[in-house]
Amino acid sequence: MATSFIRKLTLTLLLTGTALPASADGLSGSYLAARQATYASDYETAARYYTRALARDPSNPLLLESAVLAYLSTGNLETALPVARKIVNDGLESQLAEMVVAAGWVKQGDYATLLDALANDDGIGHLVDGLITAWAHMGAGDMTQALEAFDSVAKEPGFSGFAAYHKALALASVGDYEGAEAIYANQENGAIQNTRRGIMALLEILSQLDRNEDAVAMMDEMFQGDLDPDLENARTRLAAGERLPFTHVRGATDGVAEVFFTLARALENEAAPDYVLLYSRIAQYLRPDHFEALLLSAGLLEQLGQYDLSTKAYKQVPQDHPSYHAAELGRAEALRRADKPEAAIEVLEQLARSHGDLSIVHSSLGDMLRQQRDFAGAVVAYNRALDLSSEKDRSRWFLYYARGIGHERMGDWGKSEADFRTALELNPEQPQVLNYLGYSLVEKQIKLDEALNMIERAVAAQPDSGYIVDSLGWVLYRLGRYDEAVDHMERAAELMPIDPVVNDHLGDVYWAVGRTLEAEFQWKRALSFVDEETAEEAKPDRIRRKLEVGLDVVLEEEGSDPLKVANDG
Repeated sequence: MATSFIRKLTLTLLLTGTALPASADGLSGSYLAARQATYASDYETAARYYTRALARDPSNPLLLESAVLAYLSTGNLETALPVARKIVNDGLESQLAEMVVAAGWVKQGDYATLLDALANDDGIGHLVDGLITAWAHMGAGDMTQALEAFDSVAKEPGFSGFAAYHKALALASVGDYEGAEAIYANQENGAIQNTRRGIMALLEILSQLDRNEDAVAMMDEMFQGDLDPDLENARTRLAAGERLPFTHVRGATDGVAEVFFTLARALENEAAPDYVLLYSRIAQYLRPDHFEALLLSAGLLEQLGQYDLSTKAYKQVPQDHPSYHAAELGRAEALRRADKPEAAIEVLEQLARSHGDLSIVHSSLGDMLRQQRDFAGAVVAYNRALDLSSEKDRSRWFLYYARGIGHERMGDWGKSEADFRTALELNPEQPQVLNYLGYSLVEKQIKLDEALNMIERAVAAQPDSGYIVDSLGWVLYRLGRYDEAVDHMERAAELMPIDPVVNDHLGDVYWAVGRTLEAEFQWKRALSFVDEETAEEAKPDRIRRKLEVGLDVVLEEEGSDPLKVANDG
């Protein structure tokens, strides 16, 4: 969970005998408020309260480390540095403080002090220490020692890929592009270019070796034409014969920043976001123009529910930077998750004006408008996205699927069905499309056999999707196969126990097989789960009418076909 690192840190300090602040002069209140804010990932509030607490108890180890954590999480390294130095000078063990102090030495260019500390085992972790040692030797002007240090890291199990990548960057940063390219080409080093940033570095290396054609061919093979603006710009320049400068690492400080960013990316799917954030924040501190680190921090803050900090981070990307559109898309999503849909739509509409040639901008606007039930506006946005998307775009099916939903909600079934079927032509076994089209056919009570086939295929692809299992039970109900429908509807209710539509459907199926008391119970459950968001689809007035007179009467009143009454069998 998001706070696992924070809780582990606090528990460790408690178990090692660190005393909590005494209850005096408001210290206890500040500490408790700070701790609660930290658990909620509200780092700005935590930093404020820890500052107050430290003013009253400046040597408390728990307060010191917790304050460093809060300052670092907000990106305020300059405030974190003196606190981290006190932790180190007081002889306290703290990986967090060591990270911040090391970053401070790198920022100051004091590589001699950093190397002394690393030699005395005052480090962060085996891999990080090894890579930083190599870059520190380079910063101190000893390239031979630096290369030997990279090679030493490569001998450790599981570290060779990291070491090879950083050694290649180090060589390229001093103009040894042949040596850097040879490392990339060495199969024993593994796929060191398997990240977007690794690929971009290799493109620049190849360009410096006058191998632009090779660079373009590599891009075409790896990306299959699916290029973001930064990559598109690089390809255009390469194809025009321009020699791209090597920008990924300009010296030892950039190299250490890359160490922290590399580890952040490696940990992204392994560790809690609050822990990964510490690495990405240090990368930003050491290299303020490392916009990939900035975007990573913004995304992590979004995961942690810190939408204000996230939007602030996204806004730091300048409009003339190739990553600007990605930052604005991220900012719009953070605003949406902060329950500010109007502001999110405004961001996307402005982006559509400044970056209107990007399909993803219009598709994102379409998604946002669709979520706000502006289906007409969504269809317009999806039309533009489709016009701009490549025929080779592997996500093109989703644009037809999303536009089909818009048409269906606007009552234009002809256009909707056409879009769904086009989406299936592009992605024949896509379960979302199979389910939506199949369920729509069921609701219209047309082509039910085809609908059943589609939904069965969708269930086979995603057997634990409550929506899809519900669709299977519902099509069996529509086909009059009530006994078969029961198991599937009960399974859907297990998967989605508080969904009003699923519970309503289960009630109808129970009624159809003669289990009337259980049907009424499910309808009452369905009503209890209806809210503003689900009211239109759940139709609470219809459920109340079923509770009053039963399903058979409601169907008769609606002019629908009567049940093939199973209990009349």
